[in-house]
Amino acid sequence: MAITDHHDVFIGSTDDGWTFVIVNRPIRKAHRMLTGAGFTAREHQGRTLYLLPPQTGEDAHERAGVAAYGLMAHTLDLVDLAWTTRHPNASGAEPGATIRFHDGTVTATALTDSAGDVLAQNGFTPTKASQEYTLPAGLSEADAMNAVVRAETHLHSYGLRVRVDLGIPTLQDIPPAPSRPPSAPPPAPPSPDQAQRRRR
Repeated sequence: MAITDHHDVFIGSTDDGWTFVIVNRPIRKAHRMLTGAGFTAREHQGRTLYLLPPQTGEDAHERAGVAAYGLMAHTLDLVDLAWTTRHPNASGAEPGATIRFHDGTVTATALTDSAGDVLAQNGFTPTKASQEYTLPAGLSEADAMNAVVRAETHLHSYGLRVRVDLGIPTLQDIPPAPSRPPSAPPPAPPSPDQAQRRRR
């Protein structure tokens, strides 16, 4: 599985500014809700992506919010880690924390002590480099994702801006749909002897 596959709905951003939504299980009217909010559907490596091109944070925030509100009527297993849907800071200041996925590792940079404290409370450990943190290497991908979601939510609750870089440079780099396990063969019909025994 990829980091995009652990939740019913995943909202993320590519490094070049596209916002995307992946719906990982059938949700009634999801297509209509997402296209109605302004997303464009595109087939990509076995899955449907719902896309917003690079635009202002306010526009992306509003469109993603409308879509998420509708989808949450059908599932609460929705994660939004898209940096493109966040309102830009009026001062243009850097986020208080940046979390990065890269080659199976998750690292973070905290620009303030309070952001570092929040990261530490959510499973990140300081590295030898100043202001740098990392998640333990032994965490499963699902546990790492959950730690990032908790940390991001916690940082926002303190009014700290955070950017999550998913390690997806462009739309073409969004992981393909997970392969489906082969379906089990149908059970063999009972032998004539078993059928006779059942009738007795």
